[in-house]
This record gives sequence, structure tokens and C-alpha cells, in this order.
Amino acid sequence: MSRDDTPYKTYLAEDELPCAWYNMRADMAQKPAPLLNPATLEPVTAEELERVFCTELVKQELDDTTPYVPIPDEVMRFYRMFRPSPLVRAYFLEKALGTPARIYYKFEGNNTSGSHKLNSAVAQAYYAKKQGLKGVTTETGAGQWGTALSMACAFFGLDCQVYMVKCSYEQKPFRREVMRTYGARVTPSPSMLTEAGRRINAEHPGTTGSLGCAISEAVEAAVSQEGYRYVLGSVLAQVLLHQSIIGLEAKAAFDKIGDSPDVVIGCAGGGSNLGGLIAPFMGEKLRGECDRRFVAVEPASCPSFTRGRYAYDFCDTAKVCPLQKMYTLGSGFMPSANHAGGLRYHGMSATLSELYSQKAMEAVAVEQTSVFEAARMFARTEGILPAPESSHAIRATIDEALRCKSEGREECILFGLTGTGYFDMTAYQKFNDGEMSDTVPTDAELEANFAQLPKV
Repeated sequence: MSRDDTPYKTYLAEDELPCAWYNMRADMAQKPAPLLNPATLEPVTAEELERVFCTELVKQELDDTTPYVPIPDEVMRFYRMFRPSPLVRAYFLEKALGTPARIYYKFEGNNTSGSHKLNSAVAQAYYAKKQGLKGVTTETGAGQWGTALSMACAFFGLDCQVYMVKCSYEQKPFRREVMRTYGARVTPSPSMLTEAGRRINAEHPGTTGSLGCAISEAVEAAVSQEGYRYVLGSVLAQVLLHQSIIGLEAKAAFDKIGDSPDVVIGCAGGGSNLGGLIAPFMGEKLRGECDRRFVAVEPASCPSFTRGRYAYDFCDTAKVCPLQKMYTLGSGFMPSANHAGGLRYHGMSATLSELYSQKAMEAVAVEQTSVFEAARMFARTEGILPAPESSHAIRATIDEALRCKSEGREECILFGLTGTGYFDMTAYQKFNDGEMSDTVPTDAELEANFAQLPKV
């Protein structure tokens, strides 16, 4: 689909479900830097990527000029089981804070997977099935992505192999069992099943794992099995494209009620939820149609934006994936085994990294005890137990609303409630028992990893 000036409303069905995903890169004057082949340091080709990813997903990954990509009918039918998702005015939270700010949240937890991850999982499973593959491999942090992908694979009749970060595998046994119920094989990572896993275990004895480790294992598993491809739940441009349905629906709802956000806030791990939420609103800013603030919220224990380096780095710990220019803590960074869950990735989306580099976005890092304080307040006022990841955005939203109160500003705030926290009760138990602590990497620890960045 070529670039055109077709109005956004053309891409809405009668039920206000978007009919096309929005590619934010199409409106970026300065495009994200290309992925590089680590051996040649040349931009990776479609042929190289197709050894790992589905063919159609590779096309989406490399396309930075097409603004709207039609959503396949089969994916639309699946979406209608749980979409459009609600845009909710947080009246009770506003009242509790005594703020003049209008607070809205886009709730992505109203599906069995419990999070926004299903938006991309069904798309990637569909393209894998269309290509005639036997199955897919993937990694998962807190388990939302693995759960979503296992559901999508069951729907399309695909085998699903999930490498789950070891500390989450142990902290969230019920998330693991949901995946198994949908037919997925779930392996704690790093494991002894892959060469990458064995090497990581030897280099980091007793490690609780990381998303970078799990990615290494999942990629190795994909390329070593005929009829399999690797799929990813965050970071890559193709994932942000699919997740744009979040922001597109939110924009349609705001247009309908005659309001518009002054600031958009989202939790940031690899970038899937944040990128999807801000997409159409950022598009307006990039096109010069309006101006607003965008705030990425990350854990202080894994501060890619706020303390990372903008540089080319490996996307995985075993250094088998392409190099991506992003804000990174180094592919060897091993985050603490805290409850930030899906926000423990060492790097950030190339698209979001470029926007942050251009100062089109802001970023803040928050500690997990303050995050759970915000989660508790939200649960007691709005009646939803939020996921730890979502609660990072809630923390920043509360802080922003209180600033509005102190400054007398009537601001409209939108944040992403990425999912529910009903599988995260171990974390809530530790918080309620006063046993939760905050772990923040030292400058020396970060510098040690920066020293290992590729010389590009």
C-alpha cells in the first residue's frame, strides 16, 4: 500500500475497529537506523532476516515509508473477540488525588492473555500459518507475551515453544500453566537445551536470566528446526506496527468525545505498548498538526532510556541477532530479579530510541516500591488490579496529576493500562508484607557493560 493522503477515518470500520495499522516511521523525517549484520556491519537484507522471521513480517520490518498497512480479515475476526478495548475516564482516581487533570486510561487487559500482547501475537501467528510453517519459537519475560502467543498459536494450529526468563518462570507459575493449557512448551531460560543457554549458564552461574538470554535461545531453536520461525513480542518495528491499534482506537474515542490528550504516558520495556499507544498522536506531532508531550516510564533497575547509551548493540545476550541502534545498557546486562517483569530488556525499540534522541519524547525511571504504591492506589480507586508493568505508567500519571494540582493546570492525561496483575500476586504479597526492596545498578556496573558495546 503506497503512501497517500487518505484520511484516518477511512481506516475505521463501522464498529470503530481500525482496519489498518499505522506505521509511525512513515512520518519520521529522520528514520530509525537500519539493523546491521554483525559480521559485515552492512544493513541486513530481507533474505537474511527471512531465515529467522516470517516473510511478510520481514517486509513490515523493513518498510519505513508506508503509513497504513491493511489488517488481514482473519486477524480482524480474531480482534473482534476482544476489541475495541475501552478508553476509561479515571474519575475516582482524579477525586482521590484532588487534581484538576482529566485522566484517561486505555485498558488492554480485557482478554484471556491479560495484556496488550495479543494484538501482535495474533498477527504474527497468522502470517506464520499463511506461510505454511509448523510452529514458532519465542521468549517471554513476565509471561504476558508467551500467554498471548500460545493463545494465537492454538487458534491457528501452530506449535509454540516459549523460553521464559527463569526468575519469572519461578515467580509466576500460573502464567506458565496458562501457556501450557493452550499447548505451548515452556522452558526456563537460560536452559541447558541450547548452545546459547549452556554458554550463558557457564558464564553467569546461578543467573536468573534476562530477556536477552531468552531471545538467544528462542532464535537458536527457530533456526535449528525445519518449518519454524522466531517471533518477538516487543522492540521490533513490526510489533510497534501491530500495536498501533491501541493508539488508533484511543484517538477515535477521543475524537468521538471531543477531547484530546496533552500528555501520553506509557511503560517502557522494549517499546511495544508505548509505541502502539503513542503512534497516531505522535504522528500528528511529526506532521506538525499539533504538539503534546510523550513520557516513557521505565524501571530504575533497568534504565535503558535514562541511563543507557544510544549506540549499536546486539539484541540478545549470546550475540547471534543483528545489531540495532538503540538506547541500551549493553547486551550482557543482567537485571535484578525484581518484579518489573516485561520491562527487564537491556535495550529499547529503534523507533522510540530515534524519537527520544530527537527529543520528541521524555523518559523517567521509577523504583518498584513507589510503583506498587501507585498500583495499590489505582486498585483501591478504579477497581482494577494492574500489572506491575502498567503500574510504572500509573506512577508517572499520578505524579503528573499532582503537578497539575500544585500548578493549577487542567491537563488531559492518557496512559496505557497494559494489563492486569492477577498472575503477579507474589509481587503484591512482597509489597504488602513490606519485603519489597529497590535495586538500582551502579554507574560502575553500567560502565562495565558499556565497555563491551560493539565498535560500530
